[in-house]
Amino acid sequence: MLKFILGPTGGYAAGLNLVTTILTTVFGMMTVVFLFTYSGNWLREKVLNRFIKKKNRSAASNQRFAAIWKKYGLPGVAFLTPLILTPIGGTLLAVSSGSPKEKIIFYMFISAAVWSVVFSVAIYFFGNEVLPDFIKPG
Repeated sequence: MLKFILGPTGGYAAGLNLVTTILTTVFGMMTVVFLFTYSGNWLREKVLNRFIKKKNRSAASNQRFAAIWKKYGLPGVAFLTPLILTPIGGTLLAVSSGSPKEKIIFYMFISAAVWSVVFSVAIYFFGNEVLPDFIKPG
């Protein structure tokens, strides 16, 4: 749920079936997407604001997110989420943009499904050649 590539790598290391690994990876990302899409505002208002004092957020960080959003929009952010942003980061960016929740879920699901297949197939077919020994199934 935290880092997308760990799903396919973990499934391979555990010796799971390829389809099981793909489905589990998609489920892991979508769990975070649902959690943060439907409770992100509540978490920020009720939990984070109580424990984290408001501080001046970095203008450079905000500009970077704004640039990504302006250039790629929701489909681009969903596409980049497994690669660069992580499921949490991509979902928070999408939610903070004010996108409709249904569209966030849809685009994130498509992205999770596509990237899960790509990463899992690559790891399952080339894992023995490129992964360290401690990750290879025993």
